Order: sequence, then C-alpha cells, then structure tokens
Amino acid sequence: MFTALNAKKSRDPELESQALDWIEANLGEPLDRKKPYDDLLKDGIILCKLMNKLIPGCIKKIDTKGGGFALMQNIERFQTAAKQWGVPANEVFQTVDLWEKKNIPQVTLCIHAMGRVAQLRPDYKGPSLGPKMAEKNERQFTEEQLLEAKNTVSLQYGSNKGANQSGLNMGKPRSILD
Repeated sequence: MFTALNAKKSRDPELESQALDWIEANLGEPLDRKKPYDDLLKDGIILCKLMNKLIPGCIKKIDTKGGGFALMQNIERFQTAAKQWGVPANEVFQTVDLWEKKNIPQVTLCIHAMGRVAQLRPDYKGPSLGPKMAEKNERQFTEEQLLEAKNTVSLQYGSNKGANQSGLNMGKPRSILD
C-alpha cells in the first residue's frame, strides 16, 4: 500500500500512470504522455484545470506563463482547492514537492487521495481511482464482551508495576569533603 511514510522512498510508475489516466478522464482531453510525469504537472496548470472540472470556478485565475513565482501560485491554488474538495491536509503535497521535484510520490499520493475522496461525494459522477473509502465501521459486541471490557485497565492510566526509578542517579553526585 502507498502511504505517506514510504512516499519518499520510491516512485511507482503504475500509480503515476493511474493518476494521469484519472486526470485525463476528468478533463476529457489527452495529456502529453511524452513528457515526464513530474514535468507535465510541474507548472500546476493541469492540476488547476482538474480542480475547476471537479469544483467549477474554484480557481479564478490560472497563470499560463510568467516566471516561477506565477506558476508556483498555480500549485498553491490547487492545494487550497484540494483541501476544499475534502483531501486531508496531511495528504496534500507541499509546493516544493512538485516544483523542485523534492517528493513526487507525495504528489501522486495527493491525486490518489482526490480520487478516493471523489467516490464519497454525491456530486461526483466521474471515474473512480483507487479503492473506495469505507463509509461505516460498525461493530457488534455481545453484552458479555461489553461487561468483560469494563474489567480491563487501560494502559493510558499507567501502571505501578514494572520499571521504576530506584537506583537511578541524575546528574553529578554531591561530593562532601571534610
């Protein structure tokens, strides 16, 4: 499974391809697959267009030319819109992850998170990307199991057994000379 913890380790061409397929399907136009994945997304233009398809009008201005600062603003606009879409903040990449190619797997994780969130939105009618998020996690316990749980002491309360501080010396010992 692709998680934020292993995101910095390596890129997965299959996940990147799935992300591009999903973007193409939502935009309704083909992307230039001859360009490397990170170069294709670097200026943020495609990502901003994607967000405007998902949430019409959410990004008012998309800079198509100009210096690095103007194009980096596209990425920041995308990040804001992705959070508005419902992507958890810890799954949204930082601007340098894409612009300076510091952590491209985090960019891919963000796009996959968008696809996962999309499946829970009633207003989204596009293709799916990745596994569907669970809507419920109901559990059924018997009355006997519930009563047994009352006898369990949680480790949050600490314990008076096990390790203690006896024999522990902190700092330099006091030395008294006669």
